Amino acid sequence: MSDLAFASASELASKIRKKEISASELLEYYLDRVDRFNPEINSIIVDMRDDARKYARTLDKALAQGKAMGPLAGVPMTVKESYNIIGTPTTRGTPEWRDNIAEEDADAVKHLKSIGVNIFGKTNVPLSLADFQSYNDIYGTTNNPYDLSRVPGGSSGGSAAALAAGLTGIETGSDIGGSIRNPAHFCGVFGHKPTYNLLSMRGHTPPGDIRAPSDISVIGPLARSASDLEIAIRAMAGPDEITARGYQLNLPQWQGRSLRGLRVAVWSNNEDAPVTQEIEKRVNLVAQALADQGAQIDYSARPDFSPSHSQETYQTLLQATMASRMPDANYASLKAYADSLDPTDQSNGAMLVRAQVASFKQWSAANEERHHLRWHWHNFFNDYDILLTPIMATPAFLHDQRPFGERTIEVDHQQRPYFEQVFWAGLTGVAHLPSTVVPTGLNADGLPIGIQIVGGEYDDLITIGVAQELEALGFTFTPPQNYS
Repeated sequence: MSDLAFASASELASKIRKKEISASELLEYYLDRVDRFNPEINSIIVDMRDDARKYARTLDKALAQGKAMGPLAGVPMTVKESYNIIGTPTTRGTPEWRDNIAEEDADAVKHLKSIGVNIFGKTNVPLSLADFQSYNDIYGTTNNPYDLSRVPGGSSGGSAAALAAGLTGIETGSDIGGSIRNPAHFCGVFGHKPTYNLLSMRGHTPPGDIRAPSDISVIGPLARSASDLEIAIRAMAGPDEITARGYQLNLPQWQGRSLRGLRVAVWSNNEDAPVTQEIEKRVNLVAQALADQGAQIDYSARPDFSPSHSQETYQTLLQATMASRMPDANYASLKAYADSLDPTDQSNGAMLVRAQVASFKQWSAANEERHHLRWHWHNFFNDYDILLTPIMATPAFLHDQRPFGERTIEVDHQQRPYFEQVFWAGLTGVAHLPSTVVPTGLNADGLPIGIQIVGGEYDDLITIGVAQELEALGFTFTPPQNYS
């Protein structure tokens, strides 16, 4: 039965439609695995099994009556804790929001329910969704299924860990600084960071009736197969009710294309944020696999801007956005500290704090620079179909819950700044670009390594389509040994 634990969501749905297993039986199978394995992984932290059991019985009755089923009908699913699901807590790992109970489903949850998924729980996150690890004072620490002493990534770490351990059929997370992509890499699953605002963020917000989408941040799926990413994106993407009055979604399609002649740029390392040799080699391995299928590979192609300028722009916008999520008292304290700094202090720490409390004039200047970057990327993707890059500097690292200022990351025996790792996520995220993470297999230590496929804005189905082709070539999810 372990094939059920690690099957794709579409394969699970097919088994239900063919009546090889009922929705109720499949749910109980996953719940049994949760009861056995989740205590040591701690990925699923909100239990909704009673409602899920009722829904599974409803689906089984509908199937027996010959009613039409959604493409993922009956697939047991968990959802990142930061999504609103009616009647459940949405805390974002923040103790002050422990009692925040959602009164309505997030838009994305509604869309996923419309294709039949059976949501039975929510998965863990870091405090304020702001770390490459997933731990908080409410729910504790989530561990990586490939090595419990290591992190699963963050902020969608619970999502990726649950998928990798075979505790859920499909997941959905969010990403402002790699929060879908780094967990997918660390846990060996597929993940997709969509084009900015392609999927409605309503209901993935801090407490309060917030309607405006957060800058840079997106929501998107994680799965054990690239095909599941496409199903989820097609279900969740599209204009909201207001925008739909004048706009319809018309994404470029991969179907009908092939890897032969695909124009591929490769950016496998960068001196501003170096990655380990084994990470760089995996990027080049994927490039070679595409070349073997007739793709045109260019290792020197770069968009027309400096990486350091892009990173500076991203950090200014990112820090302001993240700080805006803080409780009011925390933000007031940060503002007072920024005001107390010596104006001549141009250290990295001082500049970071100033960015967090930037004025609207300062934010607008960075926003203008971001839109220049978008045009540079647009011109770049007129000449190239996709770009291959790393997403993190290393495979999953050991848990490190010291204060942020005391943390570093070791890259080929060299200590590097902890948050330097956000470079590869910010390079593309600041400019609204879609990115799909593909697993490339385990390293000598049994840890997964993923790479990201980047496309032009709204080329989401192109990057996912290339991921599907790579999956067919053998770049697949590899289950962790202890849970199979």
